Amino acid sequence: MMNFVFRGDVLFSHHWCGKFQSPSSEWMHLTRHLIDFELMVVTDGTLYIADDKREYVINKNEYLLMPPTPHQHGYRPGSCSFYWLHFHCPTGYDIIEQEEIDFEAQKIYVPLMGKLNSLDRIIVMMKELQDSDKRYHNFPLNDSICTSIVAELGCQNILYKKFAQSKQTTQIFNDIADYVQYHCSENITVTAIADYFGYNPKYLSSLFKSQSGMTLKQYILQKKMESAKAELSDTNHSISQIAYNIGFSDAHNFSNAFKKLTGLSPSEYRESFGKRALFYS
Repeated sequence: MMNFVFRGDVLFSHHWCGKFQSPSSEWMHLTRHLIDFELMVVTDGTLYIADDKREYVINKNEYLLMPPTPHQHGYRPGSCSFYWLHFHCPTGYDIIEQEEIDFEAQKIYVPLMGKLNSLDRIIVMMKELQDSDKRYHNFPLNDSICTSIVAELGCQNILYKKFAQSKQTTQIFNDIADYVQYHCSENITVTAIADYFGYNPKYLSSLFKSQSGMTLKQYILQKKMESAKAELSDTNHSISQIAYNIGFSDAHNFSNAFKKLTGLSPSEYRESFGKRALFYS
C-alpha cells in the first residue's frame, strides 16, 4: 500500500471542503484535472472513482486520499454520500511503501486509502472545518483544522496504532477497546464487558486505566459522546433519537451526561457547528 509522508511542523493550505450526497443511484463523479489533494470520506453507500493510474472502490467508513492527477473521474454510477476536502501541501511530500515505513514523530504518514476505526471523529472535525470556513473564513484557523484532519487519518492508521502502542499496551486492552467501539450503540456496562472477557470488573477497569489513563466506564462514555457529536453534526435526528441510538434510556440522562462532558447541551453543540456545505466536490 502506498503511503504519503508529510512534514508535521508545517500547516497544509486548506482550499475548500463540504459534504456531497448523490442525487440518485445513477450519479457518477465528474471528470476533471485535480490540481490539489482531495480527501474523500464515505459515510454511506459506495464511491466509484479513478485517477490516471487505477480505479478505486470506497465503501462506507472508508476514505481515499487522492493526490493531484490530470484525470480524476468516476467510472461507475452509484449512490453515496461523502465528506470531501481539498488542500495543498506547501512543503511537498514523499511516497513510501508500507513495508518501508520507519516512523518519525515529526512526520504524518497516511495510506492512500483505508478503513477508519473512528469515523465519528473525522465527521466532527470535517463539520468543524466547514463551519469555521463559512463562519469566519479565517485562513490560519482553516489551515490548522485541515492539518488536524490529515494528522487524525495518520493516527487512525493501523500501522501507527501498532507503533504507538507497542510499548504500553496488552492484547486484552485492544480487545476491550474494539468491543466498546463495536457495541457503542448498546447499553453496555463494565460488568457486562468483564463477564464477556471472563475477568473481575474491578481488575479489568484497573487494567484499562493503567493503559489509557481513564477508567473503562469513562472510556465507554467518551465513545458514546463521540458518536453523539457525529450525529449532532451530521444529521437532523432529534435529541431523543440520538440518545436512543447510543444506548441511553432517555433524552434527559443523555443531555446531562453530554453537558457534563462537553460543557454544552446537545442543542448548543449542534448550533455551534451549524454551517455546512452540501452538493459540491
